[in-house]
Amino acid sequence: MQLRRNSIMDRLEQGVVLIVYAMLVSRIWPDEISREDLAPILLLISEGAIIVLLVLRRPTENISTRPMDWLLAAAGTFSVLMVNSSGTPIAPELAAPLIFTGMAAHVFAKFSLRRSFGLVAANRGVKKGGMYAFVRHPMYAGYMVTHIGYLLYSPSLWNLMIYVIAWGLMIARIAAEERILMQDEVYQDYARQVPYRLAPRIY
Repeated sequence: MQLRRNSIMDRLEQGVVLIVYAMLVSRIWPDEISREDLAPILLLISEGAIIVLLVLRRPTENISTRPMDWLLAAAGTFSVLMVNSSGTPIAPELAAPLIFTGMAAHVFAKFSLRRSFGLVAANRGVKKGGMYAFVRHPMYAGYMVTHIGYLLYSPSLWNLMIYVIAWGLMIARIAAEERILMQDEVYQDYARQVPYRLAPRIY
């Protein structure tokens, strides 16, 4: 019964993310594809990587059923998809490289997880290789760099507010994920070896 409920919740999560992502595409896709408009296209590719891994991920029996954890996952995922294309770029020459760097970081982290990727706090296996050898949550670190890049391309009070909220939710999601993962002795050992969550010597 529990496994069936988790499966239904997994499918629900996938469906809602697909819908919200489609709305993001319709909102920020540039009218003309040019070198100056690489930033929104890179952002869409970056966020689109989530969809691929959500579809391919493996199910888990150890997923949080706490409403607050599902609310955090939903708010954290959907909030970043609420940005729009507005404002005059502050530093367009830096925007695309930053977005690409952040995208490379979190996509590499996602593919290190492969089918263990998910949005809601769960234990789908402990990963120690690749970027996970340096920080415990490299995917979130990559997100932050991507967000900063898009803010340089499309600076507005709305986008800044969205990302500040998203970063706060990100920290809360890390705490929720680690509450589940710390139940695993393998993860406890990994956390002792890699003490930093997002950035070495910072957090």
